[in-house]
Amino acid sequence: MNKIRLVRNVKLGIKSLLLHKLRSLLTMLGVVFGVASVIAMLAVGEGSKQAALEQIEKLGTNNIIVTSRKSAESTAAGGAQAGSRVAVYGLNYEDEGRVTAVLPNVSRTVPVRKLPKRASVNGRSVEVTLIGTKPAWFELVRRDLIAGRVLTEHDERTVAPMVVLTDDVARDLLIASHTIGQPIRIGEKVFTVVGIIQNEQRIGAAGDTLDSISDVYIPLSTCRSYFGEIISEERAGESSREVVDLHRLIVEVVDRDQVESSAKVIERLMERLHPAHDYDVSVPLELLRQAKETQRRWNWTLGSIAGISLLVGGIGIMNIMLASVTERTREIGIRRAIGAQRIQIIQQFLTEALLLSINGGVIGLLLGAVILPALITLYSELPTDVPVYSIVLSLGISVFVGVVFGLYPAIRAASLDPIEALRHE
Repeated sequence: MNKIRLVRNVKLGIKSLLLHKLRSLLTMLGVVFGVASVIAMLAVGEGSKQAALEQIEKLGTNNIIVTSRKSAESTAAGGAQAGSRVAVYGLNYEDEGRVTAVLPNVSRTVPVRKLPKRASVNGRSVEVTLIGTKPAWFELVRRDLIAGRVLTEHDERTVAPMVVLTDDVARDLLIASHTIGQPIRIGEKVFTVVGIIQNEQRIGAAGDTLDSISDVYIPLSTCRSYFGEIISEERAGESSREVVDLHRLIVEVVDRDQVESSAKVIERLMERLHPAHDYDVSVPLELLRQAKETQRRWNWTLGSIAGISLLVGGIGIMNIMLASVTERTREIGIRRAIGAQRIQIIQQFLTEALLLSINGGVIGLLLGAVILPALITLYSELPTDVPVYSIVLSLGISVFVGVVFGLYPAIRAASLDPIEALRHE
């Protein structure tokens, strides 16, 4: 019996709404845009979160990253020419061994040295960042291999003039995968291209780039042998020189649960060895947790802003339902006179309010889950990901809006005096 009554109420509700098509459509728009806003904003928030978390996770959740940085005390005036400066700062080669000696739970360490250079092939040249490192770098900071191979322990031991390029550098120099093995000039030295890896810039400590699209990789032993220990650079007619052994040291810990405690040990060790504080210690695992917490708060903020649109849509539903009660006062009086109970009047008007909100929610869901993310991705290249919970949440909220904002008009309709309602003109 209840099913029959429900079906009848739905049919009567649809018939009543179709009598005023434009009014019903305009009433639903508030819910449509509210649900679409919730879906779209949560999709952008979730997409950005996943992109950020993926980037941080690729840094290695078992890794600790120690980065050299220039402090005020590290720069001293010097050099033969005016305007020439020498900056001595950062990590030493000995720091790698000291970290390993202090922390028995270290599985491996990867030192990184960076130099600005110009690479050229067949008359084409491009500015690059030369990275001197050990083969384990390609395991700790994972990158897809496009062609050839990465550096090996044999390259490191034999001080081999081998280089691995990112695909951006290879493209700029017109080096294709079938030209693996060809020579390339970096600075004044000639190297052999042995591999090309996928370009993927990642952010490291304090917002600096852990790797970038202009990187080229050679063995650390080759870097020291070919280019020495002093880094010279000319900019705007002014020369600068730096003495930095290592620009970065990546420390991999065996157990993830010991990463943060090990980072504190390294921090204390660095404080003792580098009183000028010319270093930064960052933990991708800690960054991962912070990013998750930040994104969680961001999603709540975006959802709350979008929820205001749903609130406005609910007020629109209440307004139109109150107007409908006034217009149908005589109809309500007739139904009450022939035996309709108050609960039946409430059910009828509540069904109409729910039809408005649910239909608006479904249309808003299609708009928010399909069209808006596609447009956002197309025009701004923002990553989007529509989470399942946002669909359930949006539909649930639209039903809630229909019940809450439709209940008062329904109760008001049921509370009308039948005799007074029949006299209403």
